[in-house]
Amino acid sequence: MPNVIGTASKEMTYDAIVVGSGVSGGWAAKELTEKGLRVLMLERGRQLEHVSGYENAMKAPWESQYAGKLTVEQVETHPKLSRDYPYNEMTEKYWMKDIDSLYKEEKRADWFRPNIVGGKSIMWGRQCYRWSDLDFEANLKEGVAVDWPIRYKDLEAWYSYVEKFAGISGEKLGLAHLPDSEFLPPMEMFHVEKEVKARMEKSFPGRILTIGRVANLSAAAQAQLNIGRGSCQYRNKCSLGCPFGAYFSTQSSTLPAAAKTGLLTLRPDSIASHILYDADKQRATGVRVIDAVTMQEREYSAKLVFVCASTVSSTALLLNSISERFPQGLGNDSGHLGHNLMDHHFRTGASGTWEGDLDKYYYGRRANGIYIPRYRNVASDKREYLRGFGYQGSASRQGWQRHIAELSFGAEFKTALTQPGDWTMGLTGFGEMLPYFENKLSLDKNTKDKWGLPVVVFDAEMGENEKKMRVDMANDAKAMLEASGLKNVKTYDNGSYIGTAIHEMGTARMGRDPKTSVLNAHNQVHAVQNVFVTDGSCMTSASCVNPSLTYMALTARAADFAVGEMRKGNL
Repeated sequence: MPNVIGTASKEMTYDAIVVGSGVSGGWAAKELTEKGLRVLMLERGRQLEHVSGYENAMKAPWESQYAGKLTVEQVETHPKLSRDYPYNEMTEKYWMKDIDSLYKEEKRADWFRPNIVGGKSIMWGRQCYRWSDLDFEANLKEGVAVDWPIRYKDLEAWYSYVEKFAGISGEKLGLAHLPDSEFLPPMEMFHVEKEVKARMEKSFPGRILTIGRVANLSAAAQAQLNIGRGSCQYRNKCSLGCPFGAYFSTQSSTLPAAAKTGLLTLRPDSIASHILYDADKQRATGVRVIDAVTMQEREYSAKLVFVCASTVSSTALLLNSISERFPQGLGNDSGHLGHNLMDHHFRTGASGTWEGDLDKYYYGRRANGIYIPRYRNVASDKREYLRGFGYQGSASRQGWQRHIAELSFGAEFKTALTQPGDWTMGLTGFGEMLPYFENKLSLDKNTKDKWGLPVVVFDAEMGENEKKMRVDMANDAKAMLEASGLKNVKTYDNGSYIGTAIHEMGTARMGRDPKTSVLNAHNQVHAVQNVFVTDGSCMTSASCVNPSLTYMALTARAADFAVGEMRKGNL
């Protein structure tokens, strides 16, 4: 494991500082240390040891005091965090308490903030899809926001590089708008999913149903076995932490690789408050840190700073890093820092019941579902809105909960509950959100958190384009399920807000022109070229696919470029 330091350290100078230890931060640490740099990783959350730190991962269901549900007290003390599924009895210790995670809402926003080393890489959904030029070229072709400064060819080799290490299981499809990855064997679809696939694809030529592309090892390759990872056990307890290392996380993957070099120092309980800037050199000189426990401040110096604290926290750090040169936040010459906030919108779709096949079941608890790639506004399809959506979903057999409302009793009733019920299947759409300048986050410098930092204010919402798209997301799901033979199909729309999908993006976007963007094609801050931002805040648009694989590729690419520039004497 890396050298872990607590409240004091004799060493204050490093080659590079990485702020954040999630998906992006872990990759930054791995790549920089493997290239010979001495790296300090700063994480505001507490230490979480791989395997031994996952307190609930090996518990049986009956060992949960409240069956994994929240108590009334937890809901009352966490009114924001308890709005949705990520916060529950079993994962409670992984998230920041509401009282410590103050933020304001001009419009509703759901900000789920982990409080652990590894960040959201411990609890993420693990769905991994490449972008294509359909995504990278959309802004330019449609006259939306600004053009991406890169294209698919710039990331293609980096996608392959990170996939081979992370381990992505999936099925090759040969789609130009959803390029194939370096796949491990795909997980198997359930019987009903296969039936729906055949019928749906026949009824809707051009639409495809496939198994999800997921960072769970269906069969560990040598690259994963070398760092102690094993194959997926089909437990579906991923959000509790995986003792088997079967899914990609910082703890299971990038942190051991970085630690193996002997060049990584990890500092948990460390809140980055400011990036320090030298106006004469026009470079960042380091990071000021507040100890989350002692409140003590200290400064660390480095030649490189990688900001990977996740979209909201990274942008808040940049906005708070003011100086005479940057009175509106570090690198904010364009005025776009904090603007163009995006997320995916979801929680709309349809579900229904499959009649028959009660002699069919499935193996284990597959930590994956099915995926239907985008087909709207692709090729000749044209809609009254821009961009498109994909679907995630799955089939399953009903459990004993199906008879809760029966108010029945007796031996016959009990026996019935020991058998699985009917097959059901649902589809949930994940839609792309456009980058609107008016969708923003800012800092309220008159309201401070317990560490004396200004709180974040959210002022963002879905636009008319997203609202029009959601109509298709629900109606198309219903049409596909009905055409595939499901009965009693019903649509739903449970609403979606900024942060609900936990895919926040866009507030320090990449671009070609420093006047309209914060970062260049290599994720460098235009005006402070030894600062790199490689998490979701760098995104110029959102696509409709899960973004974490793209963060990995961008981070590995940026780290390679940064070290090359250092060796040339340019940084």
